[in-house]
Amino acid sequence: AAAAVILRRRLLLSSPLASSSSSSRARRIFSRAMDSSTTAAAVQHAAAGGAAAGEYEEVLGRLSSLITQKVRADTGNRGNQWDLMGRYLQILELEEPIARMKVIHVAGTKGKGSTCTFTESILRSCGFRTGLFTSPHLMDVRERFRLDGVDISEEKFLKYFWCCWNKLKEKTDDDIPMPAYFRFMALLAFKIFSAEQVDVALLEVGLGGKFDATNVVKSPVVCGISSLGYDHMEILGNTLGEIAGEKAGIFKKGVPAYTAPQPEEAMVALKRRASELGISLQVVDPLKPHQLKDQHLGLQGEHQYENAGLAVALASTWLEKQGHVDRMPLNHTDPLPDQFIRGLSSASLQGRAQIVPDSQVNSEEKDRDSSLVFYLDGAHSPESMEICARWFSHATKEHVSVFSLIRVSSMGHIADSSIQLHVCERSYEIASTSR
Repeated sequence: AAAAVILRRRLLLSSPLASSSSSSRARRIFSRAMDSSTTAAAVQHAAAGGAAAGEYEEVLGRLSSLITQKVRADTGNRGNQWDLMGRYLQILELEEPIARMKVIHVAGTKGKGSTCTFTESILRSCGFRTGLFTSPHLMDVRERFRLDGVDISEEKFLKYFWCCWNKLKEKTDDDIPMPAYFRFMALLAFKIFSAEQVDVALLEVGLGGKFDATNVVKSPVVCGISSLGYDHMEILGNTLGEIAGEKAGIFKKGVPAYTAPQPEEAMVALKRRASELGISLQVVDPLKPHQLKDQHLGLQGEHQYENAGLAVALASTWLEKQGHVDRMPLNHTDPLPDQFIRGLSSASLQGRAQIVPDSQVNSEEKDRDSSLVFYLDGAHSPESMEICARWFSHATKEHVSVFSLIRVSSMGHIADSSIQLHVCERSYEIASTSR
């Protein structure tokens, strides 16, 4: 199984468009970076008796068959088609389990995955059993489903996959087709978290909010909106107000909502929707460094203090609503409780301001000043690219003598003049430096 995981990573980078010597070198470097950070875990998994590689590959193939060829702006992605989610829940007998689930629901353009990760880590440090659903995955689909901070095992993943797949295959037809890829993933997450009896389920919205598959949750405990910007405009709208209106679709009557600071146009739209529902919408300030008692956030970059502040508000409200007032922060300015700090400082998420030393090269280097380090970040909008650049500049400072920033674009290939790579799902920036 470990060999299969590594092989899939290498095949991902074997595009026929990347045949030049410089591209081949880039593929080798990128593959080493990924393997340096994940191979040990894969080997441990194999030693523990991982599921047969053939079955796992079969499942990946079936998942791929659910990827729709529709243009993303096709109206079939919305409206009545979204209503099919209710039928899927009936088929899988998930309506009651979802109603009992204690959900934290987060939408946004930037930082929603980081916010969910921080929140999950805080509540896990407080002693709760957690389920975390995020997207996209970087190397392995199981990254989307975390139980107690760890990617779901292959054994459990296969078990719950076949349970959902077989029931849906049996009950779907031309009138009720199989769910598209992300909808199946959301249904699978609900199945996993309900079966595993998590105390709290953290759901990152995939796209927008109002018509997102995760929005079948009717009564979350608390909702959050991370930083908003221009993205997926062909679906969500051409103005920040329109985009914010779609994101605010996760708001529910009677459910408290929080937002990171937003541009005025976006804030007006969020407040309008909150007012229509008669709910409170509180703006959360970024976390202050002194609140961490000299500890550092587990996710790097100055922008993460904004996501961490939102996460603290979401976790605190969840604790309050579940009757755990004794574990909440005393106020918004004093240092946080130790379990909050422990959660924020230990949070991890691949591909978000991630620094990966190349252990293979560095172990061979005689000159300690010439080690090879990769700086990875999934920025995919102009605003995120600016933040990524600031983080990269701060992280490397004057120690960087040479670097290359490779942009790998969603569902295609965009790169600098010397490199072209193929990758699906989302943009990633891979920055490599020689010190």
